[in-house]
Amino acid sequence: MNMENRWFITGFVDEPIPDSIDLIQEINRLKKEKNAFILAHYYQVDEIQDIADVVGDSLALAQQATKIEADLIVMCGVHFMAETVKILNPNKKVLLPDLHAGCSLADSCPYDDFKRFVEAHPDHKVISYVNTSAAVKTLTDVVVTSSNARQIVESFPADQKLIFAPDRNLGNYINSVTGRNMLLWDGACHVHEQFSLEKIVELKLKYPQSLILAHPECQRVVLNVADFIGSTLALLNFSKESEATQFIVATESGIIHEMRKASPHKEFIPAPPIDSTCGCNDCNFMKLNTLKKLYLCLKHEYPFIEVEEDVRKKAEIPIRKMLEISK
Repeated sequence: MNMENRWFITGFVDEPIPDSIDLIQEINRLKKEKNAFILAHYYQVDEIQDIADVVGDSLALAQQATKIEADLIVMCGVHFMAETVKILNPNKKVLLPDLHAGCSLADSCPYDDFKRFVEAHPDHKVISYVNTSAAVKTLTDVVVTSSNARQIVESFPADQKLIFAPDRNLGNYINSVTGRNMLLWDGACHVHEQFSLEKIVELKLKYPQSLILAHPECQRVVLNVADFIGSTLALLNFSKESEATQFIVATESGIIHEMRKASPHKEFIPAPPIDSTCGCNDCNFMKLNTLKKLYLCLKHEYPFIEVEEDVRKKAEIPIRKMLEISK
């Protein structure tokens, strides 16, 4: 088996690295040598966030992807994010440190099943969360993120029938704040589904001065006790601007790194999942990317993302529409 085939099976480049190598120094060297640009999501491990050229939520990363002039782009996030970057940059090489960095929410909306669902409701416009495959985006009128979902939903006439996919929790939340009755696909994020209301309430009793921050992908019972509900970026901004000094954070724990950097005098307590002995709730897919894998993918320019051109062209339309509405 040749090296590339082995890497394809494992999903990432793996080879011994001498202890003498400074990964951060080497990554910075390779970035300069190869004219590379590193994007990282807030849910990445701390050291990747610190070395990235831009760290952001899904909307910010998509917006940034339209401005990159580098020859090589590394998306430190999950597969659908790297696909989005490739869709917007068809002539650039886009890398993902580990191809197995998928998304439970995207996986909950298979193309064939969703196509049948859409075809069964021909009078509905389709709004798809960015957390979907490129193929599902081809069935979509406009893409949204948690940052702009309300704005985009409200851009449709009040009497327009809408399908919202795949996150039922975000869809339910948007329905509640807009008064809409969108038809929801039954999907969910495995991280945000697992927050324990009981454990959050226990934390609130232990830290009575704290504010509870929750992502709208959380279940309604968690949102009902939250002091603030918002996208990853909105949670970060609220924590910076609030006079409160203690927060219980009900989203993927990677964002706490940026929260602590922005407000070092404040305390951030990760909300725990239902079935875990640890005090945080991590996305196992996001955490597949490591500094070593980032270095090796830059070194070998592998694994890279490919999107069939007919799929790419169709998927680009709803993404561009989102970016235009979100200006």
